[in-house]
Amino acid sequence: MNETVELALLAAGTAAAAGIGGALVLRALRRMSVGVQAAAVAVVAVVGVGVGAWVGGRAMFLSQHDLWALGVILVAAGAVGVATALVLGRRVGAASEILVGVARRLGDADGPPAEPGPVEPQELARLHRELELTSDRLEQSRARERALDSSRRELVAWVSHDLRTPLAGIRAIVEALEDGVVDDPATVARYYATLRGEADRLAELVDDLFELSRAQAGALDLHIERVSLGDLVSDALAGASPVAAAKGVHLEGRLDGPPAELEVSASEVLRALRNILENAIRHTPNDGTVTVEAGQEDDRAYVSVVDTGGGIPERDLPRVFEVAFRGDAARTPGDAGAGLGLAIARGFVEAHAGDITVRNENGGCRFTVRLPLPERG
Repeated sequence: MNETVELALLAAGTAAAAGIGGALVLRALRRMSVGVQAAAVAVVAVVGVGVGAWVGGRAMFLSQHDLWALGVILVAAGAVGVATALVLGRRVGAASEILVGVARRLGDADGPPAEPGPVEPQELARLHRELELTSDRLEQSRARERALDSSRRELVAWVSHDLRTPLAGIRAIVEALEDGVVDDPATVARYYATLRGEADRLAELVDDLFELSRAQAGALDLHIERVSLGDLVSDALAGASPVAAAKGVHLEGRLDGPPAELEVSASEVLRALRNILENAIRHTPNDGTVTVEAGQEDDRAYVSVVDTGGGIPERDLPRVFEVAFRGDAARTPGDAGAGLGLAIARGFVEAHAGDITVRNENGGCRFTVRLPLPERG
């Protein structure tokens, strides 16, 4: 029993000495890399076990031959353990360097990329994956921010142009009236009518900007009610008929199956459909046709607006719904606010958990709005 206690105390003392030595080594290496510290801890553990086994062997009064054999075994095992510790420390150090590279990319979009290669052990591999996912999300967020910033600059440029044109006309007319350049009643009446028209254009542009800002900020005040998709399409066609008639464009409506019942804010959805219709009419030549198709597919209702306006260049299709985007950079006085209609339509549709898409089809474009159907109770 005394020998057992003596061996236990001896082992405990040796372990305590190894622990103290390891703590001192870690303190001395506290400014070194994680890999170096991990290797140092492993080496200290191997040395501590070896010393403890040697001291225990001597305490057991082994023969000289047995003690020598134990020493050879401990040296060989210790050498392998130390080599393994160094390899492990190197791998941990390499993994930590990769993690540092990924972390650097989180704060610096232009920072150097992380070094490729597997990351081990498992805990560091999981951390590496999480950092990579976070980096990807941040990069996507930066890309969206850059796109929004570009869109805002473009919007300011377009709005400045759209404001400048009617304001210049208003100023010229007012100066003409003030200077008495025109005095016959017919011309004065025509000037006043022009002033009214320009003021209406400005009011329409301001309204569009207000609606767009609400949609982008998620601040739309939606009054959800149950309405028929057929009624919405009929109202949109009725509202766009005068515009189509003035340009000589034929409007056609087509309902595929019974009209769906939707739970939406009717005014916003109707505004989205009218914006799409007016855009189609604007780009359809005289004697062309714009067709509106409505129906159901799976758990969603859809409305498609098909025109014969010649289509959109493929490179421009992804940007059709961007704020103030127009494929043709030329501006005409009759198009004030035209660059906002589709962006507003997308905002209103997405506010209803729907989506809007566009594709070229048979020499024209097909805009499709999809809205979710109410859940069946």
